[in-house]
Amino acid sequence: MQLISFLIFYPLLWIVSKVPFRILYILSDISYWVLYRIVGYRKKTVRENLQIALPHFSDYKRKQVEKKFYQHFCDSFLEMIKTMTISEREMEKRFKIKNIDLVKEFEAKGKSVILVCAHYSSYEWLLIMNKYLNFKGFGVYKKLRNKYFDQMIRNVRGKFGGTLVNSKDIKDTLKSNQESGIKGYYGFVSDQSPKLRKVNHFTQFFGVNVPVFTGAEFLAKKHDMNIMFVKGKKVKRGYYTAEFVSPKKDIYEYSDYELTDEFFRLLESQILEAPEYYLWTHKRFKHKKLNTPSKCSRVFCPVYPLVLKQQLKVS
Repeated sequence: MQLISFLIFYPLLWIVSKVPFRILYILSDISYWVLYRIVGYRKKTVRENLQIALPHFSDYKRKQVEKKFYQHFCDSFLEMIKTMTISEREMEKRFKIKNIDLVKEFEAKGKSVILVCAHYSSYEWLLIMNKYLNFKGFGVYKKLRNKYFDQMIRNVRGKFGGTLVNSKDIKDTLKSNQESGIKGYYGFVSDQSPKLRKVNHFTQFFGVNVPVFTGAEFLAKKHDMNIMFVKGKKVKRGYYTAEFVSPKKDIYEYSDYELTDEFFRLLESQILEAPEYYLWTHKRFKHKKLNTPSKCSRVFCPVYPLVLKQQLKVS
């Protein structure tokens, strides 16, 4: 059954990947109308997330963010398919890394690097960065159940030199590479909500206490690695940039979980700049708990009292 599904859908995906971008975005516009206007895909989840995260927005403004999000969501999905056959030259034109020199500085330190990013802007196209690096690139992902589509994803995301590693295998892979002297970049998408049985830390995210993944921080400390955050930006339709942000101090000067908290503070500020480019279909607040914030600064959470009021309303 897995093979049959692959043989049916793969040719369709390949055909879509071959169309010019101008046609691709026409397909995206059509997809938007179907997904948002007719199907209403996860619309309830998106609205609840926006209500919690952006209570200081008017209903009209939140509705505009909602529409723009679905437009971007459809763009991103089709751009991901386009990656199957996109040329290196085209990718380099559409995805720019603003401060690659900082990455080179980290390479010069002779330590492997963990890159922490979020489901924001075009996180899929970060794979082009492998063309600029001397270290080997590894992306942490969750293995697909369909082994044929899983192999397809591995091939697509590895076309510019990177290697995908199943999240269940990352500890062993990292340990093996370190013992073999293989220097690498390890990309973690760290903003999803973990299963409650695996939670060991909650942090403030838009004034809400939510469980978070902490593996990137602790693997960096355990294996004496450097760590950087990735800040993405959508310049215009089909064009993106990425900027690397180093921690404010050496990782060993951070207490446990402090690096993870710093990443979420950076993510908050990034989302507030352009909230329509975050993946709001995730149930990011499903395990929220009402605690008084301890590390949510006025700079990044200026509307906490309004968020708390909204939490009490929807909980």
